[in-house]
Amino acid sequence: MLQELTIENFAIISKLRLSFHQGMTALTGETGAGKSIIIDAMGLLAGGRGSSDYIRQGAQKCTLEGLFQLPRQAEFLSFMEELGIETEEQSLIIQRDMSISGKNICRVNGRTVTLANLRKIGEFLVDIHGQNEHQELMQADKHLGLLDEFGNQSFKRDKKMYQKQYDAFRQLEQQVKKIQANEKMFVQRIDMLQFQQEEIEAAELQIGEEEQLIEERDKLSNYQKIVDGLAESYEALNAEGQSSIDGVGAALGQLQGIAHLDSEYSDILENVQNAYYLLQDSIGDISRQLDNLELDENRLEEVNHRLELIRQLKRKYGESIEAILAYQKEISQELADSNFSDGQMDGLLKKLTNQEHQVRELAENLHDQRVEIAKKLQKSILTELKELYMANTDFEVRFSSTDNELHRDGIDQVEFYITTNPGEPLKPLVKVASGGELSRVMLALKTIFSKKQGITSIVFDEVDTGVSGRVAQAIADKIYQVAQNSQVLCITHLPQVAAVANYQYYISKEVKKGRTETSVQQLSSKERVTEIARMLAGSEITDLTKKHAEELLNMAKK
Repeated sequence: MLQELTIENFAIISKLRLSFHQGMTALTGETGAGKSIIIDAMGLLAGGRGSSDYIRQGAQKCTLEGLFQLPRQAEFLSFMEELGIETEEQSLIIQRDMSISGKNICRVNGRTVTLANLRKIGEFLVDIHGQNEHQELMQADKHLGLLDEFGNQSFKRDKKMYQKQYDAFRQLEQQVKKIQANEKMFVQRIDMLQFQQEEIEAAELQIGEEEQLIEERDKLSNYQKIVDGLAESYEALNAEGQSSIDGVGAALGQLQGIAHLDSEYSDILENVQNAYYLLQDSIGDISRQLDNLELDENRLEEVNHRLELIRQLKRKYGESIEAILAYQKEISQELADSNFSDGQMDGLLKKLTNQEHQVRELAENLHDQRVEIAKKLQKSILTELKELYMANTDFEVRFSSTDNELHRDGIDQVEFYITTNPGEPLKPLVKVASGGELSRVMLALKTIFSKKQGITSIVFDEVDTGVSGRVAQAIADKIYQVAQNSQVLCITHLPQVAAVANYQYYISKEVKKGRTETSVQQLSSKERVTEIARMLAGSEITDLTKKHAEELLNMAKK
């Protein structure tokens, strides 16, 4: 359930913080006061599409924040774990910032999420039912989705499995069509990729090879310089007669004779000893290098040829050997996926046929389940409509033939049919239902779904439009019934609906310093009497309307 809502710089709201409760809460006030703005904010927190138009004039951004009780459904907790969002606490904090530049930041428990993931999270938190959902009823192509909502978890798992298989089937179908439609272009590309693959494979490239070859080339190209440098160094250090090593040795002998006389002489002796031994080691190293040096002019040619090959491959396929090898892996995979001979194409077509057969079997299974779901939905809706003073109504879910054409939801097309007058034939709901009847049919659906879906907060945005009298009272009772299973927030202009609510908030707007601002006040019992009297009588409130308001509130408590 929604526990707290904070709104800043949103439409005509500068700053607002609301606390909500379990049960039913009515939001009332004059038309245009900002009631629907609060619902819009909730919709955005549930992943609705945002716009910079929502930002209050003169502000750089708007901020919305909602504190929700953490849903406990296994599917929700699994999704949170997948996103890396902590769920140890019993609450969920959703924040959404929208800036005038169009930047949109969504956070859940402090972790940034995409709008698509926020929308998935919102499906577990809030179900907003307004006039747009009446439009869903007026679109026959939406009826299949409404029917599927009534299915149990087993059906929903089967539907997900079908959609997964269907997507794979369509993907394979597109692959076959692409090959067939672009055969010439396809063959040309395959030839090019095969040439590239063979060229790279023939090179037998090794990571780090180029650096080693450059080092070897530099040594071979500077052979004489290296020989001269090593020979002259050896001669300077170890020549007969007067060599550097002999001089250091003589110094070492002299220092050994006086080192005991002063600690500084001893330190000098130690340094000269180290230098003497290092020079001896270096003389040996130089000697070995001179012995091992050998000019191989053919090897220099081989190295240069190899480096030129690598340069050409880098120019074609990547800026480094690593990039060339990565490209080789990429085209090898494309060749593996696309290497279809005539026999392989026949195999692919056979695989496509088998997949289509499997998908059709799953679609037929969904159809059979939907037929049973439709029977239960029809019975449940008629029960609910009877309580909404539509006892003479007949309702039916009709399946129409699609020539077994597969689509992402199966092979079914359904449409709701209704008649509200005995003796009259059933006709499409989209053609014959009035506004008041649509309100009651949708409310019946929401009552049924609220018992099955476990959504923590349900919002009704003026669902009582077009009704009055005893029907209004029946709608009020039905919304209150929904509130027994979920938290309900209801925007209403009907006093009957406001009276049955556990809590009531009054939304108003006023002009402060030349700016319009919306404010919200939770009403006390006495204030509720006055507000409901206003809803009954309009601007002129009399003692009689107050008594009527008190009577409505007292009746609601029974």
